Amino acid sequence: MNGNVAAVVEVNAETDFVAKNAQFVELVNATAKVIAEGKPANNEEALALTMPSGETLEAAYVSATATIGEKISFRRFALLEKTDAQHFGAYQHNGGRIGVISVIEGGDEALAKQISMHIAAMKPTVLSYKELDEQFVKDELAQLNHVIDQDNESRAMVGKPALPHLKYGSKAQLTDEVVAQAEEDIKAELAAEGKPEKIWDKIIPGKMDRFFLDNTKVDQAYTLLAQVYIMDDSKTVEAYLESVNASVVEFVRFEVGEELKKLQMTLKQKLQLQWQQLLITKNKKKRGFHRNLFFSR
Repeated sequence: MNGNVAAVVEVNAETDFVAKNAQFVELVNATAKVIAEGKPANNEEALALTMPSGETLEAAYVSATATIGEKISFRRFALLEKTDAQHFGAYQHNGGRIGVISVIEGGDEALAKQISMHIAAMKPTVLSYKELDEQFVKDELAQLNHVIDQDNESRAMVGKPALPHLKYGSKAQLTDEVVAQAEEDIKAELAAEGKPEKIWDKIIPGKMDRFFLDNTKVDQAYTLLAQVYIMDDSKTVEAYLESVNASVVEFVRFEVGEELKKLQMTLKQKLQLQWQQLLITKNKKKRGFHRNLFFSR
């Protein structure tokens, strides 16, 4: 980081052995430092920056390739900026296969780092449901309902009742009218069950929470704020941050070798993966990763 500017870079080597090479590590750290200081707009500008050795970043990679004897390539970078009142949260898993930088309003650096740890584990792609494309939500919801259809075929074979399709996948689809109708449906259900009206106020909030949970599956898979917080699984990230008077301004997550045009997993696969990662985190199990992502102050 350079004051209120933070950089994360990805540099690739052909083997894990070289990724641990002292010269490689020094090169990557220097790259992150000059990018944080120079604030280039793209890779072309980044490659033209001057390294501590006096050569350009591009030339430094040519030299490193010749010296180390293996192709060393600068792949990408991201820059984030904050105000004096905000906090950076920098986290890299096991020296660098996954790298995250977040910007937090309120709270402190410890909270910012915890949020970055969550992002590393749970793989959100955007901050909130407002950033999801309408058609993307519809497509993901269709995929989820297709999985329900497949499950229902198996359930039918053993005489189990079919599961209903989900009508909604994102908070963006839950208009005031939809929410109001959901509450009316709950009241009608309680009345049909013979529940005394005087206790409805104690029951309805929990049922509405369940309604939102069941109808925001796409948000939970792809948006940070809708995910269950790994440090407190009784709350979403958004609810936890509100409880400590903090908010996430933005974040960036890099994972070594990931496709720039990612092949999307199905929603079911992503939700399953997130649940597995949550259990792994809670049980304090560790995984090893290669060292290719670095930060700069």
